[in-house]
Amino acid sequence: MTSRTIKVLLAEDQSMVREALAALLGLEDDIEVVAQVARGDEVLAAARAHDIDVALMDIEMPGATGIEAAGQLHKELPSVKLVILTTFGRPGYLRSAMESGADAFLVKDAPASQLAEAVRKVLAGERVIDPTLAAAALAEGANPLTDREREVLRAAADGSTNAELAQTLHLSQGTVRNYLSTAIQKLAVRNRAEAVRIAREKGWL
Repeated sequence: MTSRTIKVLLAEDQSMVREALAALLGLEDDIEVVAQVARGDEVLAAARAHDIDVALMDIEMPGATGIEAAGQLHKELPSVKLVILTTFGRPGYLRSAMESGADAFLVKDAPASQLAEAVRKVLAGERVIDPTLAAAALAEGANPLTDREREVLRAAADGSTNAELAQTLHLSQGTVRNYLSTAIQKLAVRNRAEAVRIAREKGWL
């Protein structure tokens, strides 16, 4: 679809996976992996330094998630095409990725040829989404949690008390309690631990 070499940035915290992806993409005549990073907060600087065409990113990374990095790239370098590649086929992740400006969303067990073709397609202006995930996302519906409810649930995942959460998030204990209570009600669960688990399973955190 293009006569020039497509410059790709790989963002993946597992070095073996990252190197395997780089090797597979390197077999393509029209694709060159020009940069690799292991952290989400290193994506923007690497993208700027190497003048990339496509960023291929995992979701679960230290520093920032692939979805957060995608949102930053979309804002700062809107010409860069964004491909999210993940082990976690969670419908909520797909919605979040699309809202962050991602052009493609694929699971890691997809064939290498499909990944290379996705890189070409997004550069040509197409959107590529794993069909099974797309169907699941439609069936699941929108994330019912507000941004602040998600923030409080994420912070509560390590077992912090309401007092600790209030200090960390600069909120009152009553406000923290209200956010947690509302999230628990929306997710139809019994406690905060179940709320965190369900929200993570659906890709809503």
